[in-house]
Amino acid sequence: MSVYLLATLDTKGTEAAFVRDRLRAAGVDVVVVDCGCVGEPTCPADVSRDEVFRAAGKLLPQMQSQGERGVAVSAAASGAAELVRRAFDENKLSGVLALGGSAGTNIGTTAMQALPIGVPKLMVSTLAAGDVSRWVGGKDILMLNSVVDISGINRISRQVLANAAFAMAGMVYGRKALDIVDDGAADRPLICASMFGVTTPCVQHASRILEESGFEVLVFHATGGGGRAMESLIAEGLIAGVLDITTTELADELVGGILSAGPDRLTAAAKHSVPQVVSVGATDMVNFGPRDTVPAQFADRKFHIHNATVTLMRTTAEESAALDKEIAEKVSASKVPAAIMLPLQGVSAIDREGQPFDDPAARDSLFEAVRKNKGNVELIELGEIVNDEAFAAAAAQKLIELIQSQQVAAGAM
Repeated sequence: MSVYLLATLDTKGTEAAFVRDRLRAAGVDVVVVDCGCVGEPTCPADVSRDEVFRAAGKLLPQMQSQGERGVAVSAAASGAAELVRRAFDENKLSGVLALGGSAGTNIGTTAMQALPIGVPKLMVSTLAAGDVSRWVGGKDILMLNSVVDISGINRISRQVLANAAFAMAGMVYGRKALDIVDDGAADRPLICASMFGVTTPCVQHASRILEESGFEVLVFHATGGGGRAMESLIAEGLIAGVLDITTTELADELVGGILSAGPDRLTAAAKHSVPQVVSVGATDMVNFGPRDTVPAQFADRKFHIHNATVTLMRTTAEESAALDKEIAEKVSASKVPAAIMLPLQGVSAIDREGQPFDDPAARDSLFEAVRKNKGNVELIELGEIVNDEAFAAAAAQKLIELIQSQQVAAGAM
């Protein structure tokens, strides 16, 4: 098995050769993939640019004659993704390391996105010092800031690129060692759960019940990246059930907060026929940074300062209704058992009597929208707050019931 090293060898050939040599010195097999298009490669490639574009259903001369850099980059990204996924499926790939500026980062991370979580992925990028969410998505991609431009070997780039090679070597060797320690032991069925600080007691109690029932629970923090990672893992077919208690990321997507997981949040379980129990945890809030960063159009809204870097804004009755309509419609798309659970006395730790976001009218709008749009999905309403142990236990037991009913149905086919 080899580390696939991706770079545009016409502009990053010298740097790719440097990283290749460090990997080989560490005893790691390397396959150098040329993702360039126009200039002549300055480093030999094990996989040529012709092969990269053919994997994308394109021809290199066609790309070169068009003279459209954006089109070529998109094609190279698609081809690189196809090649690394094929290599992984054939048990030839142990990790992916890529070098690049904006184009190389797009190519490298697109390829990495095609691989399962757990496969070592390292992107050395000139863009890694900023917001990297668009490149990382829901995968375990390590972004390493190149500090200086990836343009030649100098006293800074030498250290950064060498560290990249050593980090990749460490991940590859560590993964092999872990495989030996695990000794092929069968894992318990996996459950995904979504959690926020204000829904922690619920998810922790439900997780204990699920663990005691023989499941392994993966908890995702509902901060945008967590939701994307959870959706990605569900889509990979590794999950037996979903306990989506905390759907707050949908509020950020709807209103314009900073923790959106994108429009596809809460779609993977229905699309991939995974049983799910969904609630409305923390949909009473939209997330922003420090108070002075909240957009001016929200000046007259109700806020709660969670800490110096997090400001929470209460969702209105109208926003709550739109949120629960979306939740109900997305869950009702499921073709396997699913349920929506409503905590009638409060959807978060601060949405209850005496707390900053207590708003019965907003809650009523939230719940009524679910009732109207749930379709054939089972709706369970409990007269508790989301963090009450009774609500958490009911959610866990309902998910176990749904998983078991699907297993019975599958066995009868």
